[in-house]
Amino acid sequence: MAPGSTDIRYVCLSDTHLGEEDSLLTYVPPGETGADPSKASPVLQELVNCLRYLILRNEDQTRKPTLILLGDILELALANDNQAAMAFERFMDFAMPPDQELFGDIIFIPGNHDHHLWESARETQYVLNYLAKRTRPGQFLEIPWHTTNIFMEGAPDPVPSFFLNGLMHRYDHLKALDINTGYPNFGLKQGNRCVIFHHGHFIESLYQLMTTLKNLIFPKLEKRYRRVWDLESENFAWIDFFWSTLGRSGEMGQQVETIYEKMQDEEQFRKLLSSLADSLVEKYKITGLGEWLDKLIIQGLLDKVVKTERTQTDQLLSQDAEDGLLYYVNFPLQKQIEEECKKRQWSFPREVTFVFGHTHKPFAEVRNYGAYLGEGVRVYNTGGWVVETVEPASLHGGAVVLLNEDLDVASLRLYNEAGDPGAYQVAVNEVPLPGKAHSDFFVRLQGLVQPDQPPWSRFSQTAAEEVRTRAQNLQARIKT
Repeated sequence: MAPGSTDIRYVCLSDTHLGEEDSLLTYVPPGETGADPSKASPVLQELVNCLRYLILRNEDQTRKPTLILLGDILELALANDNQAAMAFERFMDFAMPPDQELFGDIIFIPGNHDHHLWESARETQYVLNYLAKRTRPGQFLEIPWHTTNIFMEGAPDPVPSFFLNGLMHRYDHLKALDINTGYPNFGLKQGNRCVIFHHGHFIESLYQLMTTLKNLIFPKLEKRYRRVWDLESENFAWIDFFWSTLGRSGEMGQQVETIYEKMQDEEQFRKLLSSLADSLVEKYKITGLGEWLDKLIIQGLLDKVVKTERTQTDQLLSQDAEDGLLYYVNFPLQKQIEEECKKRQWSFPREVTFVFGHTHKPFAEVRNYGAYLGEGVRVYNTGGWVVETVEPASLHGGAVVLLNEDLDVASLRLYNEAGDPGAYQVAVNEVPLPGKAHSDFFVRLQGLVQPDQPPWSRFSQTAAEEVRTRAQNLQARIKT
């Protein structure tokens, strides 16, 4: 085993939803239900303590790991920009203090709740990297790009995150560090191994709604196999509007959050849908078949539209998400990997790992996808950090995915929600391919993570307390 081969080189964190009061990583003062992003939450502090504990035990301390932020880092759908920005600053305060910075590089892959940061980044790079550097007045202009390359290593013009860099560069000691953006996929390749990171929203049919409508209205335009570019170019406006800007639209935005929170309580949600259906039936004659039938149809449509993967608490993935994951990995993603490997004269990787978040339900499995060459694709979900139900949802929880230089992958499962505080325990998970042994990287991490010892025990105690408090706060807001 080469020196440093089991060091942590990449840390992947997703779905922090910074700024949202239901996020464990946003500070909520005791006795209150609203966020105060001027302070760091206890769970945020303990999370950083855990990461620092591991990273400081790397053999090679001259090279800092790369942080991969896998989407929904800032809550731009249900919090104001300033709240999300301040909560992100609190993360930087603890993870990147002067002379103690945990990370040497940061990569950002936007999700649906911070999709607008991709829009601002791609428009900025179109102006700075393309218009300003490569064109002259009167020249034919290409359309703006809807995706980045998966493999960004060696790319001449990386896409900086305009918003996040604006926040970070106000710190004197971080002015030289740029956060670059990959969207919707970012990849690492090492020989025959490849790890792909994608936030996960494109596995849900809801985030391909405009494509679905296009196919219904113009069936001759339907494509059996869509490319990643197609998915984003057809749906970006819908994703940006409903999931990344609507919640910040004044009083309307506040009511959007009210609707979302009432979705977490079956009785309150049914009352809300019934009230909305009554209003629509009273104002519009939807079918002409009578008010009772109109109301039934409207309630059914509304229920279908607002039910997202995160609200399905009794299974890791709904059938819609299972089908969507199978399709996305097998077709749009596989095609993009194939095209980029061909362009760089690389062989297609035999060992592929797919890392995604979005669902807030962490898991690790080996799955068979016919479009790939090896013995299966390792799939890791990073979970999330938001309390979304008033009763503990045992499948919901948070994990951090860790990688070494050889692209061995392990999941640091930090918590799953539970009614018993004693059930909160940090654990390390790895899913080796069939017939393969656990990696040395996983074995070393297992030795470092002792659930009943600090900092892991402190994290578990803090998480248990905060999950219970956030659930109580959510219940209070729903009733209000």
